Amino acid sequence: MASKKTSSDKKPGLGMRVTRIGGPTALVEFDGWRILTDPTFDPPGRRYGFGPGASSVKTTGPAIARDNLGRIDAVLLSHDQHGDNLDDAGREFLADVPVVVTTRSARKRLGGDNIVGLDTWQTTTIERAGGARLVVTATPGRHGPPLSRPIVGPVVGFAVALPGESTTALWMSGDTVDFSGLHDVARRLDIDVALIHIGAVRFPITGPLRYTLDGRHAARVLDRLAPRVAIPVHYEGWSHFSEPEPQTRAALERSRLSDRVRWLPLGVAVDIPARAD
Repeated sequence: MASKKTSSDKKPGLGMRVTRIGGPTALVEFDGWRILTDPTFDPPGRRYGFGPGASSVKTTGPAIARDNLGRIDAVLLSHDQHGDNLDDAGREFLADVPVVVTTRSARKRLGGDNIVGLDTWQTTTIERAGGARLVVTATPGRHGPPLSRPIVGPVVGFAVALPGESTTALWMSGDTVDFSGLHDVARRLDIDVALIHIGAVRFPITGPLRYTLDGRHAARVLDRLAPRVAIPVHYEGWSHFSEPEPQTRAALERSRLSDRVRWLPLGVAVDIPARAD
């Protein structure tokens, strides 16, 4: 990956349209691409298991049904082992997508010729009809406290860029806490638009331990990464989110980059204008 550019070196960003569908699921449209993140389309009401003694209830359904999405060119799947990032309807949806980029272990479990598995900092180039290409790089994530990976499993984020461009058009954090790997992201990437997973996931069986960012830690991450626009996702619709939205908003408003945070309504396509020269 190219070294991070200074603000004086940055090129104009791409215009982008983002539709928040619910939980971690968002439709991102730019430069002719239509990309879906962590597809979750099950109806609400069901309880899902998240490991020994841990479970969560889905409390709201998707703002847009999967059949109403239209063409999807690619799915970015941070991990497959938890129902709040890939549920049953989302799993069925993957078969109809030209390419799914995910973890290496998810590639083994999911199978399918359209699945690409990456380890951290590995890169793949994906192509859509007509020959347009995107470069997708897996970025570090840790879905819980130190030493939790054997229990919660691997997770990655994604950096997406046009070929030949050093600016990351889109960075998706995936489910992660603040840890040293995100410092590496800050050093390596110049990020235009960031989708950051928050919600402070907790389970009664593990007490105060968090499995995703809360607002205070998300503010610290954004201060380091300095994206042009930051869009919070994955903080509603499940019983395991421990931080109420007003508390998260207040924490992010205290960030020195609070003016860059965009809170998107569910089910509404929001245009993110391109960065000016």
